[in-house]
This record gives sequence, structure tokens and C-alpha cells, in this order.
Amino acid sequence: MNTYYRDSSAAPTSVTARSLAPDLARGCMLLLIAVAHAPAFAADWNAGPAALVAAAKFLKSLLADNQARDMFVLLFGYGLGQLAHRQQARGGDWVSTRKLLRRRAWWLIAIGFANTVLLVPIDVIAVYGLTLLLLAPLVRARDAVLWRTALLTLVPATLLMAWQSVTAQAGPVTMAAYMEPTYAAHLVANIPSWPVEAALSTIMVVPGMLVGVWAARRRILDEPERHGRLLARVTVAGIGLSVAGRLPAALLAAGAWTPPSAGVAWAVAIAHDLTGWAGAVGLAAAVGLAATRARGGRLTTALAALGQRSLTFYLFQAVVWMVLFYPFTLGLSDDVSFAATFAVAAGVWLLSILLAELMRLAGHRGPAEVLLRRLSYGRP
Repeated sequence: MNTYYRDSSAAPTSVTARSLAPDLARGCMLLLIAVAHAPAFAADWNAGPAALVAAAKFLKSLLADNQARDMFVLLFGYGLGQLAHRQQARGGDWVSTRKLLRRRAWWLIAIGFANTVLLVPIDVIAVYGLTLLLLAPLVRARDAVLWRTALLTLVPATLLMAWQSVTAQAGPVTMAAYMEPTYAAHLVANIPSWPVEAALSTIMVVPGMLVGVWAARRRILDEPERHGRLLARVTVAGIGLSVAGRLPAALLAAGAWTPPSAGVAWAVAIAHDLTGWAGAVGLAAAVGLAATRARGGRLTTALAALGQRSLTFYLFQAVVWMVLFYPFTLGLSDDVSFAATFAVAAGVWLLSILLAELMRLAGHRGPAEVLLRRLSYGRP
């Protein structure tokens, strides 16, 4: 694990050399990200038919909240492991790999900052970059170190997420409450809080990132046919544990019950957010299994095209949220119900699949991926 690559071998991976399952997982993940984010821009979460609102809140809590992000960060870590594997296979050294990782980290921070300031203040890109900057040496750490660090950081990460969940139980505050009336005011509104929020959020990234690095070393998603039995077990266990642990919080979000005490509220939140990690791993494993049976189909190809451009279409979602909901654009925040934002999220995801497939047919990479490649490697 101590030999990586020489500078002369540093080069990005071609599209044809990419593995199917990780890209499929990233493509599916963007739907969960959209479902997690779109409702935040609705001004009134209780507008519309009560049953429909309750069903939407239930699904959001069960499927997306603190599970979509976990899947995102798991796949981010998997990508880092893939990068390290490629550079090692090219016969390089660790010093150059570390420099590449840190360049990538700095540019992820810059892109995430731009996303927060120019678009919407819901960003994980800068958090990923900051985490990678701080923990780049762990990409080559022994497996035992990866697992020990992941388990140690899982406790504060879960507690921080649970604190956010308990706060939301008391009365969710939507993004509409923070929207500025003009774009000029919007450009400066989120700068003061950004450094603290990004720094605090790094702890929530570490466990999933390190598990992703570990999984990439074993090429679990790169070679799903070889790991079919493991993937099947992880799918059943991960998704089953997630549903069981997240169901009380989902029913609470839907208004089906009320916690009798603060202790119960915290227990429900901890169970919800802790098992979100299990669900993220289970969902990724499920996609890996599906990849062994779905090669060559049109939908599979289009979803993989979306996954190959996941950074571009993550930012595309931010553009859509700004265009649709902010007062200085279409200003639909007061006109869209919580449940209707699910349709918006699905529509944005389907449009993303179409655009990604058109880009694939035209031979174009995602512009954000091209930019990050050039900044990280110094070449397209």
C-alpha cells in the first residue's frame, strides 16, 4: 500500500475504462439528493391535502434524509479508492498521489464555496474537499486504521446529525425563511456562516468516506460479479436495518405519533441517522447487484451517463432550485406544496438523465468534471 504513481503517469480515467456499478449508483443517488433538497424550498410544509403531505414527509424521512448524503459520501470515498488503485497500478509513488489528492481537495472546496455563494447554500462539495484535505493520508492507511477511524467518528457524526433531526422535530425551518429579495444580497448572505458550517460538517463525512475507500480496495462495485454473495447479504441487511431503524422517525415526521419525552425524541433521531449509514451501504450494494444483470440496456446506459456526470448534475439541481424558488427569479416557494416538490425533484432527475444521455451521445463529458480534471491534473 506504500507504492503509488509517478507524476508522468498522472492522467484521468477515460469514459470507456469506467466501471458500471459506481456510475449507476451515482445516477440513482441524484434522485435521493433531489428528494432530500427540493422540499426545503417550499415555504409552507403543511400546505395541500393532509394525507398527501403526510405521505410525502414519511417518504422523505424514510428514504432520503441523512441517507442520500451518506450514499453520496460513500461513493465519494469509493472514487478516492479507485483513484489510488489506478495510480498504484501505473507504478507511481505516494508523494505524488498525495499532491494530486490535495489539489483535488482545494478545488472541491473552491467549487463548493462558489455553489454556496452563487447558487444555493445546500452544499456538500466543499465539505468533501475539506475532509479530503485533512485526511488524505488515510487513503493509503491500513484497513484496520480505516475501520477504527470510521467507527470512532461514527459516534460524533451521528450525534451531530441527530441534533439536527431533533431541532427539525421541534419545528422545521425552510430555506424560504433565509431567501434574500435580491441576487446582490444573496451573494453575500451565506459567506459569514460558510466556514463554520463546512468545518462542522466534515465529521459527518468521515465514516462513509473511509468505508468507501475500503470497499474500493476490494473492487466490490468494480467487479460485482465476483462479490455477488456479499452484495446480496449487504443489500438485505443494510436496507432491512435502515427501514427498521428509520421507520419511527418517518412516522413521527408524518404526524402519526408524538415523542413523550426529549429522551425518546433523541433515541428516535439517533436510530434514524445511524441506520441511514446502513441504508446507504445497502442501496449501493443493491445497485451493484443490479449492475450484474442490467448491462447494455438503454436505461442502464443513460443512468450510467448521469453517474459519470454526477458533479455537473448536482450543480444543475442547485441551478434549478434557484431558478424556481428564489424571490429574484420565479419565486415559486409560496406556490409549491411540500408534496409537489417531490414531482419537481423527480422531474429534475428525469431531465438530468435525458441531458446526460444527450451529452454521452454527443461525446461530451460533464463540464464540472472537465473543469475539475483540468484543475487537478493540469490536462483535460
